[in-house]
Amino acid sequence: MSGNKMVARWNLRQLMAEQGMFATSDLLEPLHERGVELSRQMIHRVVTKTPQRINLDLLAALCDILDCTPNDLIEMRVEQAVAPAAVNDAGPGIGNLRPIRAKVRRPGE
Repeated sequence: MSGNKMVARWNLRQLMAEQGMFATSDLLEPLHERGVELSRQMIHRVVTKTPQRINLDLLAALCDILDCTPNDLIEMRVEQAVAPAAVNDAGPGIGNLRPIRAKVRRPGE
């Protein structure tokens, strides 16, 4: 499997939408009812970004709220690794734009 890597896709936002939940705050009360206390900011982070780790109580509560399994929330797939772009000797650039070396001159030169 050289050149490939296993990645996790976090499907929480899609599963919420399927249940008619479109705001991150829609999870606040259902999580509270299941004994999971998270701040609005933390709920927003969990919904909008793939978490690097997840508490099992939170995972179980999300599965209960959304009537799904952990496999529905976390989809594992193999992605082909992309080779790093070749580095140009002129340094980093944006598209075809390249930096231009500056000349520093003293006043009066």
